[in-house]
Amino acid sequence: MKLKRLALSLAIASACAPLMAQETTAPAEDTTSKTLDTVTVTGSRIKRADIETQLPVTIIKKEEIDAQGISSAEQLMNYLNIAGNGMDNLASNAGIISGVDQRGNNGVSSANLRGQGADATLVLLNGRRVASHGLKGRVVDLNSIPFAAIERVEVLRDGASAIYGTDAIGGVINFITRTDYQGLQASAFTDTTEEGGGNIYRVNVLGGAGDLDTDRWNVFASLSWKKNEILRGTDRDFSNAFQPDRGLSPDTRGTPFATIAYRPTSTPTLIGAGLTDPADGSNQRYINILNLPGASSCESGHDMMGPYDYQLWGLVDSTYACAYDYPAAAVIQQPVESKDFIGRATFKVSDTTQAFIEFMGSEVDARKSFEPYQISPGSTFDATTWYPSTGEAYDMIYDALADYFGTAQLNYGEPIAYRWRCMACGSRQISTNTKSYRFLAGVEGSLGSWDYDVGVSRAESKSTSKLYGGYYYTDKLKAVLGSGLLNPFLLPGEEQSEAGMAALAAASASGTELYGGTSTMSTLDANFSGGLGFSLPGGEAQMATGLELRREEYEFGGNLDAEADGIYLAPFDNGNVLKQVKRDVWAVYAEVYLPILDSLDVTIAGRHDDYEGFGGTDNPKVSFKWQPIDSLAFRGAYSTGFKVPTFNQLYYGTSLSPYTGLDLADPATCPSGIADPSIPGCEMIQPDLLTGGKEDLDPEESTQKSIGVVFSPIDWFNMSLDWWEIEREKTIRSGISVDTLIENYDTFADNWIRDANGDVIAIDQRYLNSGGSLMRGIELDANLMFDDVFDGDLRIHLNGSYLDTFQTKDLETLPYTDNLVGDYIRYYSLPIRWKHTLDFSWRRGDWAHNLTQVYRAGYKDEEPNGVASGNYIPSNWDPDVDAYIVYNYNLTYTGFEKMKLSFGIKNLLNTDPPFTAHKNDWAAGAAWEPRIADPRGRAYTLQVEYKFF
Repeated sequence: MKLKRLALSLAIASACAPLMAQETTAPAEDTTSKTLDTVTVTGSRIKRADIETQLPVTIIKKEEIDAQGISSAEQLMNYLNIAGNGMDNLASNAGIISGVDQRGNNGVSSANLRGQGADATLVLLNGRRVASHGLKGRVVDLNSIPFAAIERVEVLRDGASAIYGTDAIGGVINFITRTDYQGLQASAFTDTTEEGGGNIYRVNVLGGAGDLDTDRWNVFASLSWKKNEILRGTDRDFSNAFQPDRGLSPDTRGTPFATIAYRPTSTPTLIGAGLTDPADGSNQRYINILNLPGASSCESGHDMMGPYDYQLWGLVDSTYACAYDYPAAAVIQQPVESKDFIGRATFKVSDTTQAFIEFMGSEVDARKSFEPYQISPGSTFDATTWYPSTGEAYDMIYDALADYFGTAQLNYGEPIAYRWRCMACGSRQISTNTKSYRFLAGVEGSLGSWDYDVGVSRAESKSTSKLYGGYYYTDKLKAVLGSGLLNPFLLPGEEQSEAGMAALAAASASGTELYGGTSTMSTLDANFSGGLGFSLPGGEAQMATGLELRREEYEFGGNLDAEADGIYLAPFDNGNVLKQVKRDVWAVYAEVYLPILDSLDVTIAGRHDDYEGFGGTDNPKVSFKWQPIDSLAFRGAYSTGFKVPTFNQLYYGTSLSPYTGLDLADPATCPSGIADPSIPGCEMIQPDLLTGGKEDLDPEESTQKSIGVVFSPIDWFNMSLDWWEIEREKTIRSGISVDTLIENYDTFADNWIRDANGDVIAIDQRYLNSGGSLMRGIELDANLMFDDVFDGDLRIHLNGSYLDTFQTKDLETLPYTDNLVGDYIRYYSLPIRWKHTLDFSWRRGDWAHNLTQVYRAGYKDEEPNGVASGNYIPSNWDPDVDAYIVYNYNLTYTGFEKMKLSFGIKNLLNTDPPFTAHKNDWAAGAAWEPRIADPRGRAYTLQVEYKFF
């Protein structure tokens, strides 16, 4: 069988093809008689039958998605081995965030190919762009994609700026819906966890009428509703940060039964500057009476309390403190409810021309939820808010302290400063509503031997975030605390007074709008492809060319009045309010296919983009396929790419804040930058720090390389192996450290802003182009196909991704860091070395079975605090995180005339995520890593699809 047939087989394969099937999958038996029509595959505009052997494209059909029980684009990305392990799903971005870099994660799921980041992965719907999420204006929210209407998903595993322009550095993922449909069908899907929480439901109705060939028109529409229920950390046993022997313990002394705290001011408190421990003479400044010798224990105060691990955190003054498992208190899957609609009308104007209109709309409601307030003595909660001596629990606290420390050290009658987890305040919640739409109208057809496609579209995403609960006006909250109506020293079963709860309710800021943003895009594009009228030894030369005119708009609004009123810890972002900003883009591209020999073809492409405010950028691409024999082909590609700065990076609000340290000197006169009055030129300076956007940023640039082999020696086996490399330069960064600016003063001399006398008055820490990254890897796809196995057809499929290199550098002039593959990285993508899916598919008659193994390699864990400081090594700390391996099973029956049934079990063995000791203050997950594992555990799926006619 010729490799051309193998290359195209995935596009026409039957439902038994495995989920991760790539371009080399052998066709099912009934495809051998099909005509190889020319098609356009993501990554090229030229229609031809053998494109998939030249470009590494993964095509996933609806039947294959259903066979894995996948109900959303986010779940699909978690299964793709070429997807980076980033903070791109609803479990890994569930924490407390603020500012432009993270605000868009309120309910957003995004695509991240090859670990390049969601903002460097291009997402298309039916081959065209959609608007990015309104809050951040950087990435497309996958929750807005009409996933139930998807016919197939095409993933280009290569850079594509030469065809599509900006953002296509990591690759392109193209969600392709139906283009016509006749009939009426409904489907229902449920994905229910065995242990409760995190259930998923979806209902879809699809209907259409009209035959293009006979009626010369077709109209269809799809309407879907989907709901992801909340999954709390407390719903899973593995979500437990109290594992001190393994190097993990919560770093908080704010507990539901409050911990008494000292306050280093002249204002007297019950324990003053601390109490001397009669056991060893140490000074104890954080004391929970439940943890004193002979007391009932921290655990008696709340089921999520435990002793504070003072050894791990190196704080001897907290020997008798208690801690609260705030990481496990977080929600590990946000509740999301979405409604989406897509409709299309197609009219056959002539035998060679079709006109169409398409509308997609969605509404997504997401709610982030995290732990209640921690009330701590300080500048906000001063002496007026501490627990008064008239409080009902005052004598209980005094007596417990006196029994162990003695009365001489205590100041009876003085208020109690404390750290308290205000459970009465409730979990803090932020709700985000996002409405998105895209209207598209176009004409496609042929003129002689050339095809054309012209379209105009308007797309918008509008998001609004509000405080939903758990937030309070600061002054009102302080008054409630100072009144003594709330008691921070309650044991389980005891309740706050009605007066206290009423006063707290009156202080609530629930419903207050935080911010809102709108991202809009208007596009006119035209594409033409056909033969060039001359032939080479391998056939006729082909060409595609086209143009694109695009206007991008963005605005972001805050709530200055509400922030001025003072809401404690509300993550306002008023410093980055943007009135509507916009830019116009025009681009032209050309792509030429040259079949130089029967065994060798080359494609050359190039695109010029011109951005208002930046100027032009040119990006070429060259790819080839050499097929010396029918069963063997080699392919490769070289291209450049780019990513333009976002509106936020350009227009982020600038602000000045004072440098308060006493250690800084002018590096122009004092090379060390360290203040020392005894050295001339090293006098202390205290300039302002300038942060924010910068309008003269350049686009990021990239270079992509790949080379691969496709091998099919026999009709029941085929495989492909592709090596790739992506190098990025001029990456856009913010907040470069003062130390880096000193160490590289010659490079950053302009960042030291001076007055007319040459004195430093400010240090520029705004966004800038600096540094880069280098990644290399190998992708494998292999397929075995056997007929008549127990009277059925067996398919075995292995798809894997090996990451060989991940290096970064802060400056262009610096060398790359050591290889970070296999090491824990706190933010962005976690670079594990190997990922694979191994799929067994057996079909007999109306029955189809799928068993899939999902494998994610282990890695070196982040060092716990004590290990990192060299002061303390937990007894059972293990630097190696285990691999994550789960098995999924699905059974499909198609024997009914109008109905299709699928039943599945996800995570057959109910495998918990592997333990990790990473610091929970900076990353989601209590003792587990949401960038690697699914926290839902064993789940049962059922899908029913019924065709009425």
